[in-house]
Amino acid sequence: MKILFSLVILLHASVNAFEITKQIPDHSLNINTNSDNVCLVAKSTLKYLNHGQNYDSAVIHAQKFKQFGLTYNDIKSTLEYICQINEQDKHKAKKRLNDIDFLRKHFTFYRFSPDIEHARRLSKQKPLLQNLPKDKVLMTKYYVHEAKTSAEPTAQAPFALYQIPNDERQLSLEQAEAKKESLTRYKYTKQQVLDGAVTGLATPLTYLSRVDLEAALMQGTLVGEQNGQTKVYNVHRNNAIAYDRRIKPYEQGRYWYFKQVAGILGYGKDANNKVTIIPEVTFAGDIFQFGLGHLMLAQFDFKKQSEYRMAILADTGGAFEDNLYQLDYLAGSYPGIEAYREANRHLPDYISVWFLIKKERPLND
Repeated sequence: MKILFSLVILLHASVNAFEITKQIPDHSLNINTNSDNVCLVAKSTLKYLNHGQNYDSAVIHAQKFKQFGLTYNDIKSTLEYICQINEQDKHKAKKRLNDIDFLRKHFTFYRFSPDIEHARRLSKQKPLLQNLPKDKVLMTKYYVHEAKTSAEPTAQAPFALYQIPNDERQLSLEQAEAKKESLTRYKYTKQQVLDGAVTGLATPLTYLSRVDLEAALMQGTLVGEQNGQTKVYNVHRNNAIAYDRRIKPYEQGRYWYFKQVAGILGYGKDANNKVTIIPEVTFAGDIFQFGLGHLMLAQFDFKKQSEYRMAILADTGGAFEDNLYQLDYLAGSYPGIEAYREANRHLPDYISVWFLIKKERPLND
């Protein structure tokens, strides 16, 4: 029976070219991780997961790990465990969470092998997908965009960053979805919004250039500086048009309306309840298939050395719908794409990735 089950798993992997297997990392590399920041993201993610599957069954699960008998409670226990380690003794925590031998002893490792076949079908004019290794995941990078904004439209900042339209300002997400046939948000593409279709129907939060608007739409967060004051805006609700990976960002029909928020936010099915995320300890990915909140270890191979980094799968985006070959690394905050590229050109394009799940053993064992 065990032989037959293994054969089924292998056949499934060969058809889909995607596989999760129990596999301990071979190398004893240094781990470069801020344990305090990992714990902060873990706590915020736990707060979301604790709403339960009835609240958001689309991401509160461990779907791809059912073959190992895991559930979303294992994801929660793992996040609780790393915070327990961190809060028990800060000095010891930094040593433990940066010790691969400690991790091997207290966590089970699940290696993530990418969906090569799917990636190749989308690889036209995309060298990174064409050259995707069979045992590594494509790592793209994203950032929090910083921009100069304006309270009024100007020649330099003519485009509005809109709140959700006025006809649903008082509606919950569920109420809005029930009335989608009549609501403004669902009627217009991005190009129509930019041409003025929602003028008078939605309230501008601020005004910015087309370059900054596109960056905000792509990254999901905007830090706007206006008259010496800084405000943070995060995606709220979109027009329900899927992101199309075959066309360029400027040509997309998908459009997001924004909301002013207190900090950098990751996933949440509505703006009032989202995970707080922090650069360098956050991955975005296909949480609809993997589940929200996985603790992950990634091997970063630089030109002269390699190291491990830990991060939490706490965000997603349109590009991650049905995407089992890619992760997006939150790299930091930058005033534009060139500043971001200059600061992160050393980061690898492909990483070896493991999901970590806590073992049932005492912390002091």
